[in-house]
Amino acid sequence: MTGGAANPITTGEMTTPPILFDQTLRARRRSRALTRPVEGADFLYRAAAEDLTDRLATVQRRFALAAEIDSRFPVLAATGQVDGVIRMDRLADSAPDLVGDAEQLPFAPGTFDLAVAVLSLHWANDLPGTLAQIRRALRPDGLFLAAILGGETLTELRQSFAVAESEISGGAAPRVAPFAEIRAAGALLQRAGFALPVIDQDRRTVRYDSAFALMRDLRATGDTSVLIERDRRPLRRSVLMRMAEVYAERFADADGRIRATFDIISLSGWVPHESQQKPLRPGGAKTRLADALGTVERSAGEKPGD
Repeated sequence: MTGGAANPITTGEMTTPPILFDQTLRARRRSRALTRPVEGADFLYRAAAEDLTDRLATVQRRFALAAEIDSRFPVLAATGQVDGVIRMDRLADSAPDLVGDAEQLPFAPGTFDLAVAVLSLHWANDLPGTLAQIRRALRPDGLFLAAILGGETLTELRQSFAVAESEISGGAAPRVAPFAEIRAAGALLQRAGFALPVIDQDRRTVRYDSAFALMRDLRATGDTSVLIERDRRPLRRSVLMRMAEVYAERFADADGRIRATFDIISLSGWVPHESQQKPLRPGGAKTRLADALGTVERSAGEKPGD
């Protein structure tokens, strides 16, 4: 699984996001994965979907119309909090209600009350632009919930490939793209215009028999590398075998099983509305901090005992 958040490149007055991922190749690999399912390989998607529905359950509200954007399977239907759902995916094989691109949303402004995306938006070449489009597609006081991969996701696989290729080939080709840090993800949410943002991260350490078992799961979910700058030559067997050795040497537990890190960043934000709680203006507090703490307020130049 490779992914990352695109950082915009500014040229003069134009801001152009770099093209990191081959979306056509990604769709082809996802389609192939659907025809060759491996039981249990999508555990991470199911865990993220379950966490998202738990978060939604804490919102005491019913939503008239919701959008599921590139979610692997239906998420909202069983929640009982949504009257209508439109599932959109660029891959027709997943049987969505609408075939469309998350980076070019085909929705009119103010269409939905709720939008969710489960482990898909970290693939966007223009994540800031995608978040802004989702924001526009929501009505005032609409809610956005998402889970993306970030942080140190697959750091062990990245490091092992880098060591193996450096030893054998004298240089390392990009195999696993860097993922967004939690702080950057929060900044992008605010930049897109969402109010009351909440961002947190859940680290999941998954154990496998070998690096090959990890890569089998990645292939089974269509999440192998689609980096534009990837090495187009077939991966040499010697590099692959050395990568597995390095992985086992550096990232195995006492029982010989290897560890794989997945950092799931959860995002939530609301489209601004006058009914939402707003921070007080400076000097607008009605209760003094000293009264709340039961202490005596003193000026900056006054010493205790004066």
